Amino acid sequence: MEWIGFGGTAIALLGAALAVGMCCAGSAKGVGSVGEVGAGVLTEDPGKFSQVLILQILPGTQGLYGLVTWFFALMRLGFFSDSLRALEIQAGIMFFAACMPMAIGGLMSAIAQGKCAAAGAALCSKRPEELSKGIIMAIMVEFYAILCLLASFLMLNSL
Repeated sequence: MEWIGFGGTAIALLGAALAVGMCCAGSAKGVGSVGEVGAGVLTEDPGKFSQVLILQILPGTQGLYGLVTWFFALMRLGFFSDSLRALEIQAGIMFFAACMPMAIGGLMSAIAQGKCAAAGAALCSKRPEELSKGIIMAIMVEFYAILCLLASFLMLNSL
């Protein structure tokens, strides 16, 4: 096939790669933020490991959402069935755009959720009975990552 027919496909693949890459980068940053605060909490009380771990897991979900978006985009492109679609540039840009809510929203929400969960870990250092409040505050950020996943999924499903 001609290179021109794959220009759109390359743009679509770039969008899928950014969805997983940016979400995982944000999750790594968010999980790391909680880990930094959590390590300080654990120096004072190693018995709070399970509380810190629960909070540290939360910003990692955006990486999973990015992976789901990547996988769904590649499925729609025929990547796994030996029949990769040759897209025109316009169609490739549409695929790219469909991946961007998850890419951008996942990056930003994972970082914000990491900060919020880190604050929850700090809260647990002084008031361990308040773990549920720290979790709820961090989960409030999760809602927006889920909206991004839904937006990307619905747009990819229409292509």
